[in-house]
Amino acid sequence: MHSKVSILIPVYNREAIIAETIQSALDQSYNNIEIVLMDNASTDDTWVVIEKFAAKDTRIKAFRNETNLGPVRNWLRCLEEATGDYGKILWSDDLIAPSFIEKTLPLFNSDVGFVYTATKIFEGDNPEKGKLFYHFGDTGQYKSDTYIQKAIYNKDVPVSPGCAIFRMKDIRENLWLQIPNKVNSDFTMHAIGNDLLLFLLTANQYKYFGHVAEPLSFFRAHEGSISISSTSGKLPLHYALARAYFVENYRPKDKACFAAYVQFLLWRYKDSKGYRLVSIDDFFQTDVNSSKLCVVKQLVGKVIRLPMRQLKKMIS
Repeated sequence: MHSKVSILIPVYNREAIIAETIQSALDQSYNNIEIVLMDNASTDDTWVVIEKFAAKDTRIKAFRNETNLGPVRNWLRCLEEATGDYGKILWSDDLIAPSFIEKTLPLFNSDVGFVYTATKIFEGDNPEKGKLFYHFGDTGQYKSDTYIQKAIYNKDVPVSPGCAIFRMKDIRENLWLQIPNKVNSDFTMHAIGNDLLLFLLTANQYKYFGHVAEPLSFFRAHEGSISISSTSGKLPLHYALARAYFVENYRPKDKACFAAYVQFLLWRYKDSKGYRLVSIDDFFQTDVNSSKLCVVKQLVGKVIRLPMRQLKKMIS
């Protein structure tokens, strides 16, 4: 396969680590690539670092917004400048192995919507020593419905496209600026859920997804990342809003059981009112009743895995 791949790197204020991210993109063993860097009006020297790389390698297409557009609009700016057949979103604090594209691209065919690799989440300077996540099984193709069911209930499949590769046409269609919701949550700015919806919508359009068992993507854990800086219930509750939208519109048969999952989140995260999420009705556009059987299953499945300190917090 000789298709062109666009590596998309949206970035804001990453002067200390952006060079390593760019280098991991440049080091790909697959040759037909372009690297689209979109600086979201950084206030540090991120742009200086980018310009130095761009001056040395014509595969880099570097752009800088005059004003900060917010995270999701900056992601979409990358899409506007990309010319590849496939797109690999690479967050500005993450890394990919040199063989990432070489080993993921061959798993595509007309029935495969995306391919993702096992991932290591690391701290410090040694990605290989990170903790392993998203190891689905042997390298190969799997039914998309399996991914969807696991993703709906947050069961060790990726929500971040940082470990995946998609067709560009699907990213353009399925990476949404905003997700409709009843509580006026601004997904354009907090950027929690847009990434997962890209996976879910794409999986819903294809019979299969691909998986590479080898960890070829590396997520950096640090206080400046969206996921790490999101504390308490903000992250799981807003991902639940995105999941609820998908379930209600594309998997209505799962609505009652997913409502039970939402009910568990509301019990667990007492700060949900701060996000205007008070009841399960706030997650759905139409009326919903949670399945009592599913509530029991959620409680049994979750509670037995909770440490005692979290159990005490839930019932206090």
